[in-house]
Amino acid sequence: MGNWKLTLAYDGTTFHGWQVQPGLQTVQGNLQAALARITGESLLPQGSGRTDSGVHALGQVASFQLQAPIPAENLQRALNRTLPPAIRVLSAQLVLDSFHARHGATAKTYEYRIFRGELCSPFLAPYIHPCRWPLNMDLLHQSAAQVLGEHDFLSLAASDADLQSRSEETEPRSTIRSIFSNSWTEEPGDLLLYRVRGNGFLHHMVRNLVGTMLEIARGQFPPGSMTTILAARSRSAAGPTAPAKGLFLHSVEYSE
Repeated sequence: MGNWKLTLAYDGTTFHGWQVQPGLQTVQGNLQAALARITGESLLPQGSGRTDSGVHALGQVASFQLQAPIPAENLQRALNRTLPPAIRVLSAQLVLDSFHARHGATAKTYEYRIFRGELCSPFLAPYIHPCRWPLNMDLLHQSAAQVLGEHDFLSLAASDADLQSRSEETEPRSTIRSIFSNSWTEEPGDLLLYRVRGNGFLHHMVRNLVGTMLEIARGQFPPGSMTTILAARSRSAAGPTAPAKGLFLHSVEYSE
């Protein structure tokens, strides 16, 4: 039995997230069905994490075991012919039996895309969050600096009691996570990009980080509020959840 690693990109617009849900279109469900059609085997591919409904991926990773002997290039080709166009397999490779897409992940990077202009292309609009009010870039950079390192991110987790400590990678009860790097950059075409890399992310954590930082930058919170918000350990202390459509899972890292 071979252990497989896939790297996937997908447009999350029409999917109800990664995880299989009865009666709903999901990325994991489509991948499971495609593998069954190609190999005749019933299996559930494991993703590096659960992206929410409407969230996209540039480099999601999935792993599973197959009994069928099949060359990697043939599996990739067959999957891309079988999957809907909104899901593409970027690479397929056999890996060590110990590899697991979720348990083995050591770091993940997310991007959030914001449009600052007046006229947004209809081809860009489904993948950005429009934000036309004035923003203080110095306050955005200051807020990003205040979340660096290890913190309790309960204030920036989903407010539902059942989801507060749910992680996209595992199901620990701790809400402590480490942010290795995060930054705001102004890109050509009136785009504002937030990129964050960490060892794990709570449910809605990146979208809540973005929504809160934007509120700080537009003057809805006092300057330097991110430290106080984290210390409060209460979702009500933070800002709104940014829309899913601007969020991309950029990449997943594993140890050698």
